[in-house]
Amino acid sequence: MSLESVRAFFAAHAPDIAVVETEQSSATVELAAAAHGVAPAQIAKTICLRIGEAVLLVVTSGTRRLDNRKAKDVLGGKPRMLGPEEVVAATSHPVGGVCPFGLPSPLTVYLDVSLKGFAEVVPAAGATNAALRIAPERMAELVGGRWVDVCG
Repeated sequence: MSLESVRAFFAAHAPDIAVVETEQSSATVELAAAAHGVAPAQIAKTICLRIGEAVLLVVTSGTRRLDNRKAKDVLGGKPRMLGPEEVVAATSHPVGGVCPFGLPSPLTVYLDVSLKGFAEVVPAAGATNAALRIAPERMAELVGGRWVDVCG
Protein backbone atom coordinates (compact mmCIF):
# COMPACT_ATOMS: atom_id res chain seq x y z
CA MET A 1 0.00 0.00 0.00
CA SER A 2 2.79 2.40 0.90
CA LEU A 3 4.67 2.02 -2.38
CA GLU A 4 1.41 2.74 -4.22
CA SER A 5 0.86 5.93 -2.22
CA VAL A 6 4.34 7.13 -3.23
CA ARG A 7 3.70 6.26 -6.88
CA ALA A 8 0.38 8.14 -6.73
CA PHE A 9 2.12 11.15 -5.15
CA PHE A 10 4.62 11.35 -8.01
CA ALA A 11 1.99 10.70 -10.68
CA ALA A 12 0.11 13.74 -9.36
CA HIS A 13 2.98 16.09 -8.45
CA ALA A 14 6.09 15.09 -10.43
CA PRO A 15 5.36 12.54 -13.17
CA ASP A 16 8.91 12.91 -14.50
CA ILE A 17 10.30 11.19 -11.38
CA ALA A 18 10.35 7.40 -11.51
CA VAL A 19 10.20 5.07 -8.53
CA VAL A 20 12.80 2.32 -8.94
CA GLU A 21 12.26 -1.11 -7.38
CA THR A 22 15.26 -3.37 -6.85
CA GLU A 23 15.51 -7.13 -6.39
CA GLN A 24 17.64 -6.67 -3.29
CA SER A 25 16.67 -4.83 -0.14
CA SER A 26 17.61 -1.18 0.20
CA ALA A 27 16.38 -0.95 3.80
CA THR A 28 19.68 0.36 5.20
CA VAL A 29 21.96 3.13 4.00
CA GLU A 30 24.65 0.63 3.00
CA LEU A 31 22.22 -1.65 1.13
CA ALA A 32 20.58 1.32 -0.61
CA ALA A 33 23.93 2.75 -1.69
CA ALA A 34 24.97 -0.61 -3.16
CA ALA A 35 21.58 -1.17 -4.85
CA HIS A 36 21.60 2.26 -6.51
CA GLY A 37 25.31 2.67 -7.19
CA VAL A 38 25.84 5.79 -5.10
CA ALA A 39 27.92 6.74 -2.07
CA PRO A 40 26.23 6.15 1.31
CA ALA A 41 26.25 9.91 1.94
CA GLN A 42 24.01 10.37 -1.13
CA ILE A 43 21.24 8.25 0.40
CA ALA A 44 18.57 10.54 1.86
CA LYS A 45 17.43 8.77 5.02
CA THR A 46 14.17 9.81 6.64
CA ILE A 47 13.91 9.76 10.42
CA CYS A 48 10.50 9.81 12.10
CA LEU A 49 10.54 11.74 15.39
CA ARG A 50 8.19 12.86 18.11
CA ILE A 51 8.71 16.17 19.89
CA GLY A 52 6.10 16.54 22.58
CA GLU A 53 2.88 15.47 20.87
CA ALA A 54 4.04 16.40 17.36
CA VAL A 55 5.31 13.78 14.89
CA LEU A 56 7.71 15.06 12.24
CA LEU A 57 10.19 13.85 9.66
CA VAL A 58 13.85 14.77 9.27
CA VAL A 59 15.55 13.87 5.99
CA THR A 60 19.34 13.80 6.15
CA SER A 61 22.40 12.46 4.38
CA GLY A 62 22.82 8.74 4.96
CA THR A 63 26.12 9.13 6.77
CA ARG A 64 25.01 11.87 9.14
CA ARG A 65 23.60 11.41 12.64
CA LEU A 66 21.06 13.54 14.41
CA ASP A 67 22.75 15.84 16.92
CA ASN A 68 20.37 15.85 19.87
CA ARG A 69 21.46 19.29 21.10
CA LYS A 70 21.06 20.91 17.67
CA ALA A 71 17.75 19.10 17.09
CA LYS A 72 16.38 20.21 20.46
CA ASP A 73 17.37 23.83 19.81
CA VAL A 74 16.15 23.95 16.20
CA LEU A 75 13.03 21.78 16.47
CA GLY A 76 11.82 23.12 19.81
CA GLY A 77 12.10 20.10 22.07
CA LYS A 78 13.81 16.83 22.80
CA PRO A 79 13.43 14.49 19.82
CA ARG A 80 12.38 10.88 20.41
CA MET A 81 12.58 8.21 17.73
CA LEU A 82 9.29 6.45 16.99
CA GLY A 83 9.04 2.67 17.21
CA PRO A 84 8.40 0.64 14.03
CA GLU A 85 4.62 0.39 14.59
CA GLU A 86 4.37 4.12 15.29
CA VAL A 87 6.36 4.87 12.13
CA VAL A 88 3.95 2.83 10.00
CA ALA A 89 0.95 4.45 11.69
CA ALA A 90 2.32 7.96 11.04
CA THR A 91 3.71 7.49 7.53
CA SER A 92 2.17 4.27 6.12
CA HIS A 93 5.76 3.34 5.22
CA PRO A 94 7.72 0.50 6.81
CA VAL A 95 11.05 1.17 8.52
CA GLY A 96 13.63 0.98 5.73
CA GLY A 97 11.16 2.51 3.26
CA VAL A 98 10.23 5.70 5.07
CA CYS A 99 10.15 8.84 2.95
CA PRO A 100 8.35 12.20 3.00
CA PHE A 101 6.18 11.29 -0.02
CA GLY A 102 2.71 9.72 -0.15
CA LEU A 103 1.90 10.24 3.51
CA PRO A 104 -1.63 9.48 4.77
CA SER A 105 -1.79 12.92 6.42
CA PRO A 106 0.55 15.90 6.34
CA LEU A 107 3.60 15.87 8.59
CA THR A 108 6.13 18.65 9.06
CA VAL A 109 9.24 17.80 7.04
CA TYR A 110 12.70 19.14 7.80
CA LEU A 111 15.65 18.61 5.47
CA ASP A 112 19.13 18.71 6.92
CA VAL A 113 21.60 20.96 5.13
CA SER A 114 23.86 17.91 4.67
CA LEU A 115 21.75 17.06 1.59
CA LYS A 116 22.66 20.31 -0.15
CA GLY A 117 26.11 18.97 -1.03
CA PHE A 118 24.62 16.72 -3.73
CA ALA A 119 23.05 17.45 -7.10
CA GLU A 120 20.93 14.33 -6.64
CA VAL A 121 20.00 12.20 -3.61
CA VAL A 122 18.31 8.82 -3.30
CA PRO A 123 15.49 8.63 -0.74
CA ALA A 124 13.40 5.51 -0.12
CA ALA A 125 10.01 5.30 -1.80
CA GLY A 126 7.65 3.59 0.61
CA ALA A 127 9.08 0.05 0.49
CA THR A 128 12.30 -1.63 1.61
CA ASN A 129 13.28 -2.21 -2.03
CA ALA A 130 12.11 1.04 -3.64
CA ALA A 131 13.77 4.43 -4.06
CA LEU A 132 14.02 7.36 -6.43
CA ARG A 133 16.53 9.97 -7.56
CA ILE A 134 15.78 13.62 -6.92
CA ALA A 135 17.54 16.96 -6.48
CA PRO A 136 17.43 17.98 -2.80
CA GLU A 137 15.90 21.38 -3.62
CA ARG A 138 13.14 19.73 -5.62
CA MET A 139 12.41 17.32 -2.78
CA ALA A 140 12.08 20.28 -0.42
CA GLU A 141 9.67 22.00 -2.83
CA LEU A 142 7.52 18.89 -3.34
CA VAL A 143 7.08 18.17 0.38
CA GLY A 144 7.05 21.74 1.67
CA GLY A 145 10.23 20.98 3.59
CA ARG A 146 12.21 23.43 5.67
CA TRP A 147 16.02 23.45 5.62
CA VAL A 148 17.66 23.04 9.04
CA ASP A 149 21.04 22.12 10.52
CA VAL A 150 20.29 19.31 12.99
CA CYS A 151 23.03 16.76 12.29
CA GLY A 152 26.58 16.36 13.47
